[in-house]
Amino acid sequence: MQNAPANQAIFKEQPPRMTRRFCLTLDLKNDPALIAEYKRRHEKVWPEIIQSIRDSGILDMEIYLLGTRMFMIIEVDESFSFEANSAADRLNPKVQQWENLMWKFQQPLPQAAPGEKWMLMEKIFKLPS
Repeated sequence: MQNAPANQAIFKEQPPRMTRRFCLTLDLKNDPALIAEYKRRHEKVWPEIIQSIRDSGILDMEIYLLGTRMFMIIEVDESFSFEANSAADRLNPKVQQWENLMWKFQQPLPQAAPGEKWMLMEKIFKLPS
């Protein structure tokens, strides 16, 4: 049996991860100063918030902004559920502090139920393979 060259890494195959993607939307208040501050706050999200997001099964998250409308894309693993994430967030004082701070900048969409923030969007098209 030959030894692998010293500079060649040997990798074990990892099983593929089952991921899902969700898109959500929410509005910011129509105030340029508040929008600028919201963007600044997201340049340095608290480490406890980042950890909470990762612990919930979210593998990747991006937020985009056009005017006052935000669009969030999350990639999640098989352990993620919106219900479990919401329950964990309600029990996490740091997440509650962050959410209360963010609500200073955010406003619900017109079709949101009372207390509803980020709303799940419906996928209406996917490029065929």
